[in-house]
Amino acid sequence: MAALLLCIGVQAQADRHDVRAGNAKFRRGKFKESEIDYRKAALKDSLSVAAQYNLASSLYRQEDYEGALAALDKVKEVAPSGPHAAQYAYNRGDVALQRQDYAAAVEAFRDALLLTPGDLDAKENYIYAKMMLQNQQNQDQNQNQDQNQDQNQDQDQNQDQNQDQNQDQNQDQNQDQNQNPDQNQDQNQDQNQDQNQNQDEPKISPQQAQQMLRAIQAKEKDTQDKVNREKAALLKSRQKEKNW
Repeated sequence: MAALLLCIGVQAQADRHDVRAGNAKFRRGKFKESEIDYRKAALKDSLSVAAQYNLASSLYRQEDYEGALAALDKVKEVAPSGPHAAQYAYNRGDVALQRQDYAAAVEAFRDALLLTPGDLDAKENYIYAKMMLQNQQNQDQNQNQDQNQDQNQDQDQNQDQNQDQNQDQNQDQNQDQNQNPDQNQDQNQDQNQDQNQNQDEPKISPQQAQQMLRAIQAKEKDTQDKVNREKAALLKSRQKEKNW
């Protein structure tokens, strides 16, 4: 629970007019206009605690927490030793809370309490910052555990996949080996059968082949002569029938 930043009225001689003008606008809620005045004062004296502190207050009200932190950082060497060190520490704690930098918030509110032990707002914000820091650390720890578990699960899955792939490969190899002997046996049997057929077939000499060819040709000639005689007889009988 962040309390509102306070705007103090401490001015150095060089920037007094601009800081006063900014304070008047800040009290009327014109935070952007007050920012301009505080920046003018900071240009005249960059180490002016009043200018940088009030500039941080104006930026905080505009929810520019990074800008507010930058303004406070410019006087972090001199502000803690000044009369408004407790307010400076308190406001650093508020900015840290808005940035969710809970470790820095705890440190800043602790510094504020050391300077003003009776500040109930500082005490309440200190307790709240500690609680948020503990929650943040627990969340980080849980996330790390979840990430480790996910990594372990991924490793286990990869191992299982590798085992399954190796088993599949071994099974395929065994099947190929079992199929190959059968195929080789079939091929050998086919070759043996071809060889046996070749051995069973009788070999014919060239002379025997010529004799067989002549016999076939003679038989074909006898057949052709017979067909021719039958055709001639048929033709002769038709001529007789026609004449009669």
